[in-house]
Amino acid sequence: MSFVVLKCGGAVANQSAGTILQLADAGHDVCVVHGAGPQISEEMERFGIPVEFVGGRRVTTTAGLAVVRSSFAAVNRALCLALGTRAVGLFGDEIGLHAVQIPSLGRVGDPLPSRPRAVVEALAAGRIPVVAPLGVGPLNVNADDAAAALAVGLEVDRLLFVTDVAGVFHDGAVLPSIAVGEANRLLGDGTFAGGIVPKLRAAVIAARNGVRTEIGETAVMA
Repeated sequence: MSFVVLKCGGAVANQSAGTILQLADAGHDVCVVHGAGPQISEEMERFGIPVEFVGGRRVTTTAGLAVVRSSFAAVNRALCLALGTRAVGLFGDEIGLHAVQIPSLGRVGDPLPSRPRAVVEALAAGRIPVVAPLGVGPLNVNADDAAAALAVGLEVDRLLFVTDVAGVFHDGAVLPSIAVGEANRLLGDGTFAGGIVPKLRAAVIAARNGVRTEIGETAVMA
């Protein structure tokens, strides 16, 4: 059986439990990385903190980081509850997900390929690690980037992005596959915008490092 990192967005975290359990029940080792984008934005607006993105990544002040952490914690608890007793909730900054700070974005980091011992031990015990994407610092890390960094660091077979869209849309249709060179070209010329940008950027990194990568129905090919 294969070793899988599955990334689910905050908007579909609870609905992803069935897919995660299907993979685990089939004998696959599954590490989950979740986002909390809608929840974070809602809480920031509630506290009067500006919501700003650059290249698909959230600008994060110190005050914003506290909201990010609490939102991640809520999603992590809910997802672990949906998965049952096999799930173990983990925070990236507490288990050694390292990242390089991007000062222009505030308390935000680019994650480095990491192989946290807590993840390896959880999998060895038959558990499902559920990772909130914070980097050591702590730093806010885009969940797509964190999933790719863990997929590469853990040397997994497959990286799955579970989203609220069917896959990568181009010219009005979902692409069954896209080569990393074409993906980079389209990212570079501004064809894509919004949440697909960090997903595709992360998928390219994983695919180039030998990880079979899919965004919904779209395979990203090295």
